[in-house]
Amino acid sequence: MSYLTKNRTTVLIMLILFGQVATAGQTGHNASGKNGVVVAGKPEAVNAGLRMLESGGNAADGAAAAILMLAVKHVGAFCMAGEVPVIIHSAATHEVKVLSGQGEAPLDPQAIDWYMKNGIPGNDIRAAAVPATIGLCVTFLQKYGTVSFEQAVTPTLEILDAGGPTWYVDTSDGDTIETGTNWYADLARTLRKLVEAEKVASGDRVDRLQAVADRFYRGDIADELEAWYISQGGFLRKRDLAAHVTHIEDPLSINYKGYTVYKCGPWTQGPYMLQSLRLLEGFDLKKMGFMSADYVHVITEAMKLGLADRDEYYGDPLFVDVPMQQLLSDAYTNLRRPLIDMQKASMELRPGDPINMKAVRKTNRYTPWPGGTTTLCVADRWGNVVAATPSGLGSTAGPAGDTGIIHGTRLVSLNTWKGHPDCIEPGKRPRITLTPTLVEKDGKPVLAISVAGGDLQDQVALQLFLDYVEFGMTPSKAVPAPRFATAHHIGSFGQDPPRLGSLTLNKEISAKAVEILKSRGHKIRMTSHGIGGVAMLYVDSKTGECEASGSAAGAASK
Repeated sequence: MSYLTKNRTTVLIMLILFGQVATAGQTGHNASGKNGVVVAGKPEAVNAGLRMLESGGNAADGAAAAILMLAVKHVGAFCMAGEVPVIIHSAATHEVKVLSGQGEAPLDPQAIDWYMKNGIPGNDIRAAAVPATIGLCVTFLQKYGTVSFEQAVTPTLEILDAGGPTWYVDTSDGDTIETGTNWYADLARTLRKLVEAEKVASGDRVDRLQAVADRFYRGDIADELEAWYISQGGFLRKRDLAAHVTHIEDPLSINYKGYTVYKCGPWTQGPYMLQSLRLLEGFDLKKMGFMSADYVHVITEAMKLGLADRDEYYGDPLFVDVPMQQLLSDAYTNLRRPLIDMQKASMELRPGDPINMKAVRKTNRYTPWPGGTTTLCVADRWGNVVAATPSGLGSTAGPAGDTGIIHGTRLVSLNTWKGHPDCIEPGKRPRITLTPTLVEKDGKPVLAISVAGGDLQDQVALQLFLDYVEFGMTPSKAVPAPRFATAHHIGSFGQDPPRLGSLTLNKEISAKAVEILKSRGHKIRMTSHGIGGVAMLYVDSKTGECEASGSAAGAASK
């Protein structure tokens, strides 16, 4: 039986993919209602999610349908072989859990040796992690949904059957060539194989869903994928697919002014948002005023400290010991907060030393060398909340043979620095930027935030959270509000060097604030473009009314 029973639950889903940028001041689309709301990067995903809700499904069902649709309609931002971290609040159990829809590095030690000698390529199939989307959708439906895989995938199959583009590849000289591959038709055949596996399997609904994952990861589809990996010079093999698990984990959380903020663990960048909020507890942000010089300055300086610890300590906790308890502790926070100088912008990377409780490490251990995104939020009428972040940094390899399955390049978020927590190892998950946010008040979900933008994601999520908590902005006001961001960190896609002191500001921020920030040493760049692509959903815990804002949105009619 589903944990998300229809008469007791509601789920809110947020999916973010790296890189989307919206025009500053653009409100996109808003939706509100009590019967369920979907907001997504593509209208087809909104429609798929609403179909599930209006036919009696819950938000997990709507989210699964929307995820599968986004893998087709927003390909390049997401893909069937991509990744989908999820945070789930269950009203029935009063629990919050994380589903790690993240693929792993190849298990072959020789492949790891190759990476250590040659680096991790930026865009070909050797940078692909194990496909995670199908496994996540199956686990999601098994644990929290009510519909079959066939029902969830039907809207996507209808789009595929209507026909779509052949696959194009950009060549190194900038030209574009057509391969002639009808990947819509190929992907439809693959998805129907999964539907067939579900139909012929014995057992209950959970068993039949498991047959879907088994055929993809351990059956003939895995055989096809392995043959293609070999033909392309890739390192993934069938045993890598067979070993894949969608882990269910406890989230990390802090309390900020009565609000509980939940994030995925340090296999994502999410915990640094919690670290930043802990530092900001010591400042009166509301008194400073929205987008004042002091407000922008103190948040930027807090994020710099959080990002420095991210770059120094975060990695897959199944492989490395990440000192999260110490990083979020009162003692460590109190050591780090005085590093924020309200009159001067920091020009250094300053990770701390949570093990020995020192405010700053004497030396950094590691010296750096020099697709797109989509969004989705779903809320149903029963009361649970989910925040998720699907992505798929696109590779140039194209669809996998005749399967129509497109792979990402997520292994670029690992590195080859021996001894670093995020150094590539057999079967290790990369420390990803994908970072859903879920917020509760008095045990009830009130806010979910999803941001597209790689290293920007938690910078924007932090600001959207503060927009609501400190200034009372619900999504229709917070999403188009001005924002800011820094690149004062090591890049998460190839470990690009930090741009020390950088600060990008939306042009709506006042000239007076800009001049003060310049006088404190910030290296200012003004932009008329949006900072991060945003999906945000608010739930009124008293009335059940939901308000959502993003690129495309709709409310269920029943």
